[in-house]
Amino acid sequence: MLLAVSGASGKTGWRVVQEALDRGHRVRALVRPGSSLPEGLSGAEVVRLQLGDRAALAGALRGCDALVIATGARPSIDLSGPLQVDAFGVRQQIEACRSVGVSRVVLVSSLCAGLWRHPLNLFGLILVWKRLGERWLEQSGLSYTVVRPGGLKEQEEDLAEQCVQFSGPDQQRDGSIPRRLVARVCLDALETPASVGKILEITSRPADPQAGEGRPAGTALAAWLA
Repeated sequence: MLLAVSGASGKTGWRVVQEALDRGHRVRALVRPGSSLPEGLSGAEVVRLQLGDRAALAGALRGCDALVIATGARPSIDLSGPLQVDAFGVRQQIEACRSVGVSRVVLVSSLCAGLWRHPLNLFGLILVWKRLGERWLEQSGLSYTVVRPGGLKEQEEDLAEQCVQFSGPDQQRDGSIPRRLVARVCLDALETPASVGKILEITSRPADPQAGEGRPAGTALAAWLA
């Protein structure tokens, strides 16, 4: 599979790239012109572009089998960032996919997307605009999966001890999950046909071996969707 990953220089995006390469996929990493490249992009084809450049975006996606959208607005004094990135930026990527025939898309969104009364909305109504981006994807006619992670954690020391908690939309309101597990779930979703057309909310907690937990995230996703 030739997989495109947008937002590939971000903390979740480069992990998606790395996980995809580890699974034997070819990866086209889409990054902004001024972004610094993390080591996790080694081995990927890097394409620098602005999402607003329709021709460049379409060219970068041409020939790809799927796209993981890992773009997201960063905290800033510019409160229009979430609208531009999490809503319009997602729509631009959807339009580019449709124009070049990329039919499979996984979108990394957020727990509580669409919720108005939430502290995160102090940053430019970010959860409102994330939900709008989701809706445009739902209405696009593309084969989509939306992944809504809880609070994102950097540490990776205890990944083997973590159990991913899956739910449908608007079922989880709090909780956290390592970014590495989010990346793995995105790849698992691409490999699991039953995830098409689904919104997956994910958090994690220490696994309980006595309950048979602690299975790889992909096995858990397939089992949960069965």
